[in-house]
Amino acid sequence: MQTSPAPLPTTARWALASLSLSLLLSSLGTSIANVGLPTLALAFGASFQQVQWVVLAYLLAITTLIVSVGRLGDVVGRRRLLLGGIALFTVASGLCGLAPTLPLLIAARALQGLGAAVMMAITMALVGEMVPKARTGSAMGLLGTMSAVGTALGPSLGGVLLATLGWRALFLINLPLGALAVVLAWRCLPVDRNAAPQAAVRFDYPGTLLLALTLAAYALAMTLGRGHMGLVNLVLLAAAALGVALFVRTEARAASPLVQLAMFRDAGLSAGLAMNALVSTVMMATLVVGPFYLARGLGLSAAWVGGVMAVGPVVSAVSGVFAGRMVDRWGAQRMVVAGLVAMVAGAVGLSVLPPLLGVAGYIVAMAVLTPGYQLFQAANNTAAMQDVRADQRGVTSGMLNLSRNLGLVTGASLMGAVFAWAVSTADVGTAPPADVATGLQITFAVAAALVVAALALALRGGARAKPAIAL
Repeated sequence: MQTSPAPLPTTARWALASLSLSLLLSSLGTSIANVGLPTLALAFGASFQQVQWVVLAYLLAITTLIVSVGRLGDVVGRRRLLLGGIALFTVASGLCGLAPTLPLLIAARALQGLGAAVMMAITMALVGEMVPKARTGSAMGLLGTMSAVGTALGPSLGGVLLATLGWRALFLINLPLGALAVVLAWRCLPVDRNAAPQAAVRFDYPGTLLLALTLAAYALAMTLGRGHMGLVNLVLLAAAALGVALFVRTEARAASPLVQLAMFRDAGLSAGLAMNALVSTVMMATLVVGPFYLARGLGLSAAWVGGVMAVGPVVSAVSGVFAGRMVDRWGAQRMVVAGLVAMVAGAVGLSVLPPLLGVAGYIVAMAVLTPGYQLFQAANNTAAMQDVRADQRGVTSGMLNLSRNLGLVTGASLMGAVFAWAVSTADVGTAPPADVATGLQITFAVAAALVVAALALALRGGARAKPAIAL
């Protein structure tokens, strides 16, 4: 067991507050738009499939560019890039709020997603730069809390704004918040060290383009068709596989590659990325399957469904800082295992308890699963970022965020398909309650197996890890 580390100085606390606000804004940008989709469909006279691109454009921009902007921060300086990212996010939010047509709104959302990608990648990299190793877990836990707060705040704040000011306020609310984030970042973050004169020309543009196209093809393959793999999805998956091969070949020959392929020889980092993707796939299952079970399986009203679904983000927000402190006290490797054990218990609970206890069983299982996820995230991010080279922090942070996003988009497709197959009904929305309950049981049995696979990776990595040195 490690002793409690010294508290952060005031300057570091203000810097961490700046990073926390940046991450909250990027998470809020994801969740607040979902609640406005029905209103946007009416406002623009568009179909649900068309307005879905208001959400997809944002997520695709983040997924395809987050590794590249992380590497760009390593090259040009993280503080200046973060300031530019927050400014872009804020300006794009204003463009979203003023958009006269749906295509222009979607384009502005893509720009907003680029700003959010910068904010997500650079915040974690700056934590590794500013916070002592003994306090990294607490800082990662705080960032996890702010991400959960942004996710939980989006639907409730969005509902209030829709009812009082209209859909444009969903995006214009970011203007004062973004301005505050810029001021805090400008005043509180440490000045970038001087980069080498030729740093800008060493950025890997071919690798960046290849990776972005590859990730876009994969993300579209997983999101188009609502979990049904048609010809278009298979073509996109084939394009993604070809893109991976070309990317590896390009990076092996690049003088200054976007991603150092040697990084993947680090068994700990590779395992961390794989575990991150697996557990994110499981967490997405709660968002995909949960509403159907609560509405169809238990017959809850929309208001009750929203209330029960809020339990997960609220518990995450409450447990995040505590999880970070546990990482600092007990060590990252131990807490990765502890978090995954809690997630296994939570996933098994979601498979077993709701059919027996109804809403209470669902809430109890989520109250175990979500703190386990927060503990895992804080520990896994800490383990990945603590010992990484200074010039690789941005790209490593981007890869961590990318593995999470790929898990989310895969979970939306894969776990949704498992649920639909388990329900054995063409239209899940009209399935009998008993069939929906069976679908829930099978889906989270599969989810538990995925977390067990992540746990096996963690235990294998722990066997190779060096013992922690007490502080």
